[in-house]
Amino acid sequence: MKKTRIRFEQHKLTLITGLLILASCISGGVQLSSCTADSHTAYYIDPVAGNDANSGRSADKAWQSLKKVKEITLAPGEQVLLKRGATFNGQLEINGKGTPAQPVIVGAYGDETLPKPCIVGDETSLYAVRIFNSEYLTMRDLEIVNTGKQPLPLRTGLKIECRDYGVAHNICIDGLTIRDVNGSPVKELGGGSGIYIVNEGEQIRSCFDSLVIQNCHIMRCTRNAMIWKGYYDRRNWFPSKHTVVRYNLIEEVPGDGIVPIGCDSTLIEYNVMRNCPDVLPMSEAAAGFWPWSCDNTTIQFNHVSGHKAPWDAQAYDCDYNCTNTVIQYNYSHDNYGGLVLVCDSGNERDYSLGNQRSIVRYNISIGDGIRPKPTRQGMFSPSIHIAGQVEDTRIERNIIHANVKPGKDIDRSMIVSDSWDGYAARTTFSQNIFYTAEPSRFDLTKSTDNTFSGNWYLGNYTALPDDPEAKTACQQYEEQILSAGSDGRHGLEKLMKQRDVCGTSFLFIDKDRIETFFGQLQ
Repeated sequence: MKKTRIRFEQHKLTLITGLLILASCISGGVQLSSCTADSHTAYYIDPVAGNDANSGRSADKAWQSLKKVKEITLAPGEQVLLKRGATFNGQLEINGKGTPAQPVIVGAYGDETLPKPCIVGDETSLYAVRIFNSEYLTMRDLEIVNTGKQPLPLRTGLKIECRDYGVAHNICIDGLTIRDVNGSPVKELGGGSGIYIVNEGEQIRSCFDSLVIQNCHIMRCTRNAMIWKGYYDRRNWFPSKHTVVRYNLIEEVPGDGIVPIGCDSTLIEYNVMRNCPDVLPMSEAAAGFWPWSCDNTTIQFNHVSGHKAPWDAQAYDCDYNCTNTVIQYNYSHDNYGGLVLVCDSGNERDYSLGNQRSIVRYNISIGDGIRPKPTRQGMFSPSIHIAGQVEDTRIERNIIHANVKPGKDIDRSMIVSDSWDGYAARTTFSQNIFYTAEPSRFDLTKSTDNTFSGNWYLGNYTALPDDPEAKTACQQYEEQILSAGSDGRHGLEKLMKQRDVCGTSFLFIDKDRIETFFGQLQ
């Protein structure tokens, strides 16, 4: 009961916080779906004491196998309940259509002190659980495993799919544990993931509205934690809208963390990604949380550390065919790459709008850019990387604290703005704190119309950009940050607060503290 009360209070706090933040951060707002509701009819499944000849309508008349669920379409208010402490082999196929007042529920029953029901996919399963052409549906409190003898391209734990359906409203994924999914480590072969969200259809264009993924623990999934497949082409644009991804813990995932594709007005907040193993082939690029072919994405109050992809490996990224991305109040540390990548290929304009109007603000990076081995461009890991034909990017009031890096060949660049079939235009850097413990540099190559205004350049640089209001000393940073330790951690952690994610406490940037800190700088 104590655990239940804690979870309820966390959900209540998150909902209130989300409503306040979204009103100011996302154009048009995000419709948060409720993850709790009353239901009327339940189907029970018990792999030990159940029998598929039973009605399934009570715990003592439970079904035995998951395949029985595939035979039904769940109606408003109906539930599918799996017995706690039990292991279910095979695939759980869910098709359900609830209503706002009576959503479909998929979850657990039995002794709450026992582990979550565990669904283990077959040897060749592309998924262990699939939600197909459903809406007003909540899935919660399940464990999902999908491990084969050999890695399998496109293998995932949970697949959420909408095909030739139209708009699927209000699907909520809450409190799942998804682990040990061995998809392909190679993106071009299809990769693999903990959660795979697919919306497509040639007869009826299909998308999700108000999909929520929260409180999920994703572990040891190759290649990615969660990734979308949607309508990325602007000539056939039908984005999923109002997606919310929050309070998820991602561990030991070597590739991409959270990647919405073909979405509009997505909120990614209070998620953690850490301890990424260095196991991907040298061909692979990956990063933490980033949109691709999306509009109006907000990435805020997240914590990414220990990313070790062979290429990129930044904590955050705004990738191409994206407009109006906001990356704010995020913490990044000890990644092979830097804090952020903003990029766009200049050769993709037939289906792309390019990368326009990205904002990166109030983020803290400590000890990033520590890649110890060569990449495609040699030893390359700048704190901020701008690549290609991005336009009108604003980078403001961030703290980049670059510590002493192990090894003489590691890249010590603060900012690199280079080519990806073109160069950036009209990038503004204002009121950022750039601190380096070793000689660093700014390399803007052939990018155009860069504006530097009122930044702090602390430490030694080969040359400074043209900044009429440049400051090379900051008494407040010396007294409040460096006096607590030259690595910046203890001092900068004063601008953060602890929050629990999946039962573990993590540091997240506190909006009021960091804004007050910058407001007091001189």
